[in-house]
Amino acid sequence: MHSKNTDKVNVKSNTTDVECGKSVESKNLDEEKNISRRGIYSKTRPVRVLIRKLVIMSVIIAALVALGAVIGYFLGWIFLIQIIIVAIVAYIAAGKWRWWYVAVMTAPRDIRALYRYIFVLIQIKTLQRNNVTIAQLFQRNVKKHPNKTCILFEDQEWTFAQVEEYSNKIANIFKGHGYKKGDKVALFLENKPEFICIWLGLSKIGVITPLINTNLRLSTLVHSITVSKSQAVIFGTELSNAISEILDKIEAEVALYQISCNNNIANVSQKYHNLDTLVKDAASTCPTIKEPLNYNDCLVYIYTSGTTGLPKAAVISNSRYIFIAAAMHWLTNFKSSDIFYTPLPLYHTAGGCMTVGQMLIYGATIVIKKKFSASGYFEDCRKYKATVAQYIGEMCRYILAVPPGEKDKRHNVRMIYGNGLRPQIWREFVDRFNIKNVGEFYGATEGNANIVNIDNTVGAIGFVSRIIPSVYPISIIKVDEHTGEPIRDATGLCMPCKPNEPGVFVGKIIPNDPSRAFLGYVDKEASKKKIIYDVFHHGDSAFLSGDILVADEFGYLFFKDRTGDTFRWKGENVSTAEVEAVMSNIIDYKDVVVYGVEIRGQEGRAGMAAILDPEETVNLNELFEGLKKALPSYARPIFIRILRKIDLTGTYKLKKNDLQQEGFDPSKGDNIYYLNINKGAYEKVTNDIYNKINDGILRV
Repeated sequence: MHSKNTDKVNVKSNTTDVECGKSVESKNLDEEKNISRRGIYSKTRPVRVLIRKLVIMSVIIAALVALGAVIGYFLGWIFLIQIIIVAIVAYIAAGKWRWWYVAVMTAPRDIRALYRYIFVLIQIKTLQRNNVTIAQLFQRNVKKHPNKTCILFEDQEWTFAQVEEYSNKIANIFKGHGYKKGDKVALFLENKPEFICIWLGLSKIGVITPLINTNLRLSTLVHSITVSKSQAVIFGTELSNAISEILDKIEAEVALYQISCNNNIANVSQKYHNLDTLVKDAASTCPTIKEPLNYNDCLVYIYTSGTTGLPKAAVISNSRYIFIAAAMHWLTNFKSSDIFYTPLPLYHTAGGCMTVGQMLIYGATIVIKKKFSASGYFEDCRKYKATVAQYIGEMCRYILAVPPGEKDKRHNVRMIYGNGLRPQIWREFVDRFNIKNVGEFYGATEGNANIVNIDNTVGAIGFVSRIIPSVYPISIIKVDEHTGEPIRDATGLCMPCKPNEPGVFVGKIIPNDPSRAFLGYVDKEASKKKIIYDVFHHGDSAFLSGDILVADEFGYLFFKDRTGDTFRWKGENVSTAEVEAVMSNIIDYKDVVVYGVEIRGQEGRAGMAAILDPEETVNLNELFEGLKKALPSYARPIFIRILRKIDLTGTYKLKKNDLQQEGFDPSKGDNIYYLNINKGAYEKVTNDIYNKINDGILRV
């Protein structure tokens, strides 16, 4: 049905003029298309602030010119020139000239970003006023170009009309089974076109879809289903064993729908609803519903993949989804004609929202993969003629570790975008693969503090304007290095960091503004922990990211570490992210995770690095020599652990919590080494050495 040789769908017979998700009654309700004045005010405020400041600046300049003319006329032009020279000298002596230098240097960047951001605001405002949902935006693209390629996957090619037809079938099936607006149906499925069609179809009847990580098993999987209050679970045949393991742990009322996605109905157990059969027999016309669907309705739950604790279900509304995709579209200068390649899991924001959103909202073509392959990354880009490719976490390091080849520069990729391209490999990566633009972004699934690098500044994740910082109300604030709590001034407000001073990144919360709202998690108690009050002004609030960033003199922002990952040793703060990046380069891009471990009786935490090296090919002597050249003595890891395997999150971030708890105990199974300061070399930790270090007999 969906192969390249499949006949095109008859669009006229399978689509209607009625927008999906719109009830008949809702079309005559004007109030659903209205927008609060407060909401408009919050969106246009950056533009009005800029205009007001430009007017004030123009008035001041005009007044100074007039004053100069009067002085020159009555006292002479030579006297005026002398006054100007004295004023300039005094101004420079006071150090004020630097602001003007920074303003001149950053003005082109700020103007370009503001210009693009205005387009984001205009689109968001228009869609909010018209009360549009994701499903309705997609249907506009279906009507515009029904036969355009929508999704490329392996040897399959789905058109916009085919995706619309399949999603309509899903909507009609679950409507017929009694599901309605506000119900939750979890999706537990590997990357494939049906993944997008299923949650899109459920959204057409107002059903919220929790998108569950396919790597979860047992208690964590049960938690993800129950915390979202899911009334049903749709799962793929390939994940049936994972579901079978938890049948006795989930509520009997939870309905289970199994799908094979390859029309091999025989593989579907008779214990579950057979979604393949149901899709085959379902109507493909757009469903009509009684309850109207709205711009601010919840769309999906996306689970955070933090390195500690159970997954938290972040609330993603239509408005939030649209803002995330729109911001990336305009700020990074995407085009609807682009072909986007993503090997990322569709259950996370990066792949499932930022890239899929370009297809749903802007009508672009996307290429999805089941799994990421370092050696196949650019080969896929060549095969599918991708023009924009996505990365995240450690992907670029893995790709760079693949031996160079003559085809490295043979592709159509004009831009890569994502999060996690480390500064230490940035130039090497773009030079080797001839990448002209890098759209490195920063943001949390649940957060409102999202930024992007728009001018290829190496290592930067975005910027804050030094000319008009209030245009985008984000900041870096001082926090206690031990507790992570904000440091406040005498008035009780948070204290912003100075240039090159690290602090925690925060984003001001404006409830009626989709770009500034904080929807939080399904777990309201967990949401409260991410909000701080009295930040910029008394009575305001902000999202606390938990990430340590630093801004340079020009406002460029650089990621340093996570709160809690930075540890203190020998009276100095050590950034785990920086040490990991240095070590990875030394050991040929192998996986490495750095953390602090406690030594009994010693203050602070000693640095420890766990390296994935099953065959133990790393030369520890060469590693130490490299560390001596690149890192100060306090930042060099005291302990090295050679791992046989390593755990990654769904977004290719290294887990470290369990390793940190195990410390440098040699009984844990892996070979562990310590830095013998006297010999200047790493030596193996035995049980005797372990006890001597903890007893203070052997100093490190």
